[in-house]
Amino acid sequence: MLKGFFKVPVPINEPVLNYAPGSAERSQLQSMLEVFRSQEIDIPMYIGSEEIRTGNKKPLNPPHDHQHLLGYFHEGDSSHVAQAINAALGAKDAWEKMQWEQRAAIFLKAAELIAGPYRAKINAATMLGQSKNAYQAEIDAACEFIDFLRFNVQYMTEIYAQQPPVSSPGIWNRLEQRPLEGFIFALTPFNFTAIAGNLPAAPAMMGNTVVWKPAYTQIYAANVIMQVFKEAGLPDGVINLIYVDGPAAGEVIFKHRDFAGIHFTGSTGVFQTIWKTIGENITRYKSYPRIVGETGGKDFLIAHKSSNAKQVATALARGAFEYQGQKCSAASRAYIPSNLWEDVKAYLMADLQSMKMGPTEDFSNFINAVIDEKSFDKIAGYIDGAKKSEMTEIIAGGNYDKSKGYFIEPTVILSKDPSSTTMCEEIFGPVLTIYVYNAEHFEEALELVDQTSPYALTGAVFSTDRYAAELATYKLRNAAGNFYINDKPTGAVVGQQPFGGSRASGTNDKAGSMINLLRWVSPRTIKETFNPPIDYRYPFLGDK
Repeated sequence: MLKGFFKVPVPINEPVLNYAPGSAERSQLQSMLEVFRSQEIDIPMYIGSEEIRTGNKKPLNPPHDHQHLLGYFHEGDSSHVAQAINAALGAKDAWEKMQWEQRAAIFLKAAELIAGPYRAKINAATMLGQSKNAYQAEIDAACEFIDFLRFNVQYMTEIYAQQPPVSSPGIWNRLEQRPLEGFIFALTPFNFTAIAGNLPAAPAMMGNTVVWKPAYTQIYAANVIMQVFKEAGLPDGVINLIYVDGPAAGEVIFKHRDFAGIHFTGSTGVFQTIWKTIGENITRYKSYPRIVGETGGKDFLIAHKSSNAKQVATALARGAFEYQGQKCSAASRAYIPSNLWEDVKAYLMADLQSMKMGPTEDFSNFINAVIDEKSFDKIAGYIDGAKKSEMTEIIAGGNYDKSKGYFIEPTVILSKDPSSTTMCEEIFGPVLTIYVYNAEHFEEALELVDQTSPYALTGAVFSTDRYAAELATYKLRNAAGNFYINDKPTGAVVGQQPFGGSRASGTNDKAGSMINLLRWVSPRTIKETFNPPIDYRYPFLGDK
């Protein structure tokens, strides 16, 4: 077999297309949306070399038009989980032995397919299945996913290149990175197609094989991801895509001797249950499983009295309401100084009045639907609670309607109490709660920010006073894994701001960085001695 020290293409962030009127990408995307809306597709599970259709068909509907049928997926059961595990274990030996540059080529090709012939397809699927507007789909399903694939290949080569710096005379020290022993379980969320693709792809890139269970509300786009992987040449059984109820999947996976790790994005409660289950089953496993998870957030923005009110208002409008606040990083609580509040309020109200809400197919809509009825009801419950409380006032939005789609107006709540329910609890919807603090009490406000929430995912400070920015950076050092100065707390870019948080927000293993890929390998050091000793005695044993 040919050998070489190969250099991979230098990754750059995929340029974001703007979908302006008259642009080629807008026309292509609109045509693809029409095609997808005109057909009903039948989506199988992908296990090993088989496409599995169980006959237990579940409908897929756009959240913004829940009476329209996009197609069906075939739900499986515990037997399909076992089948997927067997397929992953069966494919492992050949995949692990494959030269790293061959694995790299598969995922680099997948990136090119998404950048080219699949771009409109994966964006349209995300727009229809997850109710994202064209721009939000572009930065997620196309650009971020492409970036994950390209940058992870670069990080993989850097990991393999790391070697012991010193070998003693007559000795050669080496380091190899082995894939984990067993299979990886990827459990992915509805809100980002890129995350759904990266969570199984990152471990697979490092030589692991994977059982992948997406959120049911993301299956429409997950099917496109699997088509991309297959066209890119991913061997059968390396990534196995199943649609099984979570507890049923967990009952099989977390009791399996060869369970080697989980790559997770989802709710804090689910992740804590998974962690507990793994702990209870720890004696069953061949090795200690890797537990990697990014969970919830109650992300903040705090403004200093020196801030620019218009900049703060724009950051809130975008940070809180893009993709209906259904980002792990979305601004959900804000702390505004009393000297700026009236100006910030005026600018924010003006922005909200200009936002249109409706289906994703109409490109003039900034706000679309929340993901499903369960989410709709939960968010509406928080809004209703704020309406009843004497400590909170809804100053914008507050209305909702699920007759056609799961539409909730962008809602701003003004709270007199910094510990009110919507200041503390994760809502995961288009609801922003604001607390106005005394402009002279900035440091006390920082203490509130740090202590109010159990989460620590993202956060932002606005200030033109560098001392204030420095103080916030220090005081909030544990309050956010991704911290922004004079910017909204959303929009992390692969290769620029590796993403993840701690506390109740996860293990902070930073998707989109070398840190994450290191979790999917197990290093082995190799020491080779060229002229081994033939006498056990050391010099200190001598008589003279």
